[in-house]
Amino acid sequence: MIPRWPAAAGLLMATFANVHAQRTDEAAPATELAPVVVTATRVERALLDVPASVDVIGRETLRDAQPRVNLSETLSRVPGIVVLDRQNYAQDLQISIRGFGSRATFGVRGVRLYVDGVPATSPDGQGQVSHFPLGAAERIEVLRGPFSALYGNSSGGVIALTSELRPQNLAFTPNGFVDSSGAWRAGVNAVGGSDSYAFAVDASRFRTPGEREHSAASRNTVNLRFGVRDSPLGHARVSLNALDMPGTQDPLGLTRAQFDADPTQVAANALQFNTRKNTRQVTLGANTEAALGQGRTLSASAWLGTRSITQFLSIPVAVQANPLQPGGVVDFDRVFGGADLRATWDIDAMTASIGLSAERLDEDRRGYENFIGSTFGVLGRLRRDENNVLTAIDPYAQFEWRVADRWRLHAGMRYSQVRFESRDHYVVGTNGDDSGARSFSALNPSVGIVYRPNAALAWYAAYGRGFETPTLNELAYRPDGSAGFNDGLSAARSHNFEVGVKYLAGRSLRATLALFASETRDELTVRTNSGGRSSFANVARTRRDGVEASIDWRPTAEWSVYVSAAYLDARFDTSFLACGAAPCTAPSVPVPAGSKLPGVPARTLYAELKYRAGWADLGAEWRAQSSLWVNDANTDRAPGYGVLNLVAARSVKLAGHKARLYVRLNNALDKTYAGSVIVNEGNSRFFEPAPGVSGLIGIDLTL
Repeated sequence: MIPRWPAAAGLLMATFANVHAQRTDEAAPATELAPVVVTATRVERALLDVPASVDVIGRETLRDAQPRVNLSETLSRVPGIVVLDRQNYAQDLQISIRGFGSRATFGVRGVRLYVDGVPATSPDGQGQVSHFPLGAAERIEVLRGPFSALYGNSSGGVIALTSELRPQNLAFTPNGFVDSSGAWRAGVNAVGGSDSYAFAVDASRFRTPGEREHSAASRNTVNLRFGVRDSPLGHARVSLNALDMPGTQDPLGLTRAQFDADPTQVAANALQFNTRKNTRQVTLGANTEAALGQGRTLSASAWLGTRSITQFLSIPVAVQANPLQPGGVVDFDRVFGGADLRATWDIDAMTASIGLSAERLDEDRRGYENFIGSTFGVLGRLRRDENNVLTAIDPYAQFEWRVADRWRLHAGMRYSQVRFESRDHYVVGTNGDDSGARSFSALNPSVGIVYRPNAALAWYAAYGRGFETPTLNELAYRPDGSAGFNDGLSAARSHNFEVGVKYLAGRSLRATLALFASETRDELTVRTNSGGRSSFANVARTRRDGVEASIDWRPTAEWSVYVSAAYLDARFDTSFLACGAAPCTAPSVPVPAGSKLPGVPARTLYAELKYRAGWADLGAEWRAQSSLWVNDANTDRAPGYGVLNLVAARSVKLAGHKARLYVRLNNALDKTYAGSVIVNEGNSRFFEPAPGVSGLIGIDLTL
């Protein structure tokens, strides 16, 4: 499969040479650092005025010479955030921020996700990023640290995407790529508008045969936006986001022996049960902001959506014989929605906001056997039928006091209330009634101070208290196998501290440094794993201490250098007993205090060098991280690695139209490594291999 990349690279280089005389006068991507405005405290502020670690990834970085398929393409440049690309589209990316969210075995948890102000995280803290419209993105903002608590449950950090929507001349841009593995994406982006309105459309189709056997996937996305400046409600914006991923294959993880022998192989039971997933999601959102005069504004957002999943798992037939077992097929339909209303006063040296956020998720969940007779991987008998309702109501308040020219004080408070309700409609024989209800609540304050000795420098310090409930899946089963919710689980609560400095020298140099510490009580971990069911328990205390740094230097119009690095000591501060391999009916493996949290690299590094030559824009990216422990007991780990990517892009004229051609060589040194690990996987299939060297060519054509 690999030999295709030299031909692909050669073809694009030849294209570059042939169109040399047609090079457009369009300038290369801007080389100066524009002033950064962030919304970390929900009110637009300059980066230096915010007491928090915030990174903004702009439109050019997100789109230029990028395939625009996964957030892992660009988020790895942010210090403190780890994005593990599993190359498994049935399970989505693994994302953690300062160690929060690292234990997720599927989807994203512990990190709040937003698209155009609409949560992509459900009220229980479980989220997904497969529908993030990277081709439509104007910017992605990443918030870490204490002020994340202002976003409620499971706010170990925040990732918020804002799509492009502004008045501009009509532009129609077909775009796409093809790579040496046979993967491709074809899309179209259209934008336009006038002084009073704007619209944008982005549609994309992505397909891949997969880097491993039984890992093929396809993804269809549509993102529509429309905005008006002077509606009866003020500035208004409406967006529609749709995702369809049919028949996404799941190759499962590999054991240590399998990974060492052949990392490209697939688990045998994945083929036996034809493990796969169908996903559909549609979300409609609206945002308004009205100026009420005398420094007062009223902001509101509302959203409504549906999400449907059918997933075939590799649960053996013998395990499903247990009457308590919910089967080997997960099938659910969700309706979710919510609203957020906020009033803001900006008077003299003070800005204050009060708001109320409310969310609800209503889910019909079914489970089926994944066999009929001797035929596996098909929809069998019903084994689970329940309705789940999740609600969250969060009032909050935020305050900023510009004490003097050089001092700013920020404070906030959020009261989070999350309720889980489940009604079991499948009560047959000895399986019991799994109906139940459970509520959690927490009052989380945040406070920060900023000192600006001059226009280019800011020192800050911040504290915040965080809150993370168990997810619906973690509450579902009791350790003793009895019916009902796991009433013994508590919400994890954290104390988060951060001090840092930010430096902006003119428009060519930007540097940040942050030191942080977090103590979490009642962290969740696996208690039992038997019969296809996992139950969870709380661990007394964990710690996360670290440092993050970044520098963005653009000495000339031709050269730019960006480097970010992070060190994180994430560990269990108390000893406990963990589960070993399944079946595990009681924890028996000692985990001593000081053991490292699994799925969290201690060291990460991202470095990027760009040279804007006269004939093309050239770049090199180096991404490295240290080893990943696979379980709480730290019995095995995936080795650390460093990966080199090379990129070249050129703006040209094709038939009188502007075009941006690009070529990428990913993993140029053909490094063999595990791209991610499945934390605490009960069958010891921890390892998910990353792809080897691959070539990619792409185009953005503006009509």
